[in-house]
Amino acid sequence: MNESQIAFSVLYLAYVAVTLLFHNTIILYPFRLLTTFLHEISHALACWLTCGKVIAIRVFENEGGVTQYVGGCRIAIIPAGYVGSAIWGTFFVMLSGGQKTATGAAALLTFFLLISLCYAPNRTMIKINLFYAVLTSIFIYLEWMVFSPILNYIVLWYGVFVNVHAIHDTYQDTIRRTVQRSDAYACYEQCPCCLPKCVGIQWGILNISLQILGAWIALVQMSDGCENKGWWECMAGDFVWDFNGDEIWRWKDDAMHNVEDLFN
Repeated sequence: MNESQIAFSVLYLAYVAVTLLFHNTIILYPFRLLTTFLHEISHALACWLTCGKVIAIRVFENEGGVTQYVGGCRIAIIPAGYVGSAIWGTFFVMLSGGQKTATGAAALLTFFLLISLCYAPNRTMIKINLFYAVLTSIFIYLEWMVFSPILNYIVLWYGVFVNVHAIHDTYQDTIRRTVQRSDAYACYEQCPCCLPKCVGIQWGILNISLQILGAWIALVQMSDGCENKGWWECMAGDFVWDFNGDEIWRWKDDAMHNVEDLFN
């Protein structure tokens, strides 16, 4: 591992430790509300993607939230909250390593923080969304105009906290107990063959897997083999298509070397 990978790993573990130590304290309360927003906007995204209409998106002071919608595919919209939070966390972590990728992740978050204010938000959501939209925009400005790197650390923190909180919420709300108003119970009502706790276990496994995937991708991006390459070029390498043979495509040697760098 090179210096960047070591620094990323240390910071990642430090962020995990801070999240676990102070998770239920007032210090991290604003970040828990941010994760609630990401949970609700994930429901909204699933609704839009399945041709539904979002009526309202709201986040409450007790760290709960609700997304009101009509239409769409319920079997896709219901699990999108817990799974979507984990995807957001993974997205932030895997893009935190580069200046442009971190900026893109921060800009996308800011976009959804602002666009969601068009959907009948309550007062708590207005406050939390404007706060994070302004804060993240300030860090984008500082990154490009004043000092770099700084946005990388912020985006990585967002990703680690959201991921850990998503796993914690999945365990508390869907595995440890069964709540009839939970998303897991709603999934059970749609598919009675899968009990609510079984649904929660599946989400928990997926959340942990996504967290590992995000960290792995970030480490690959920081490998020596990716130093002068773009994000997609580094991850995909050069695809070689072979319709006449048994393989559809294969990874060229240089792409595999990026992965092997992690273990050297």
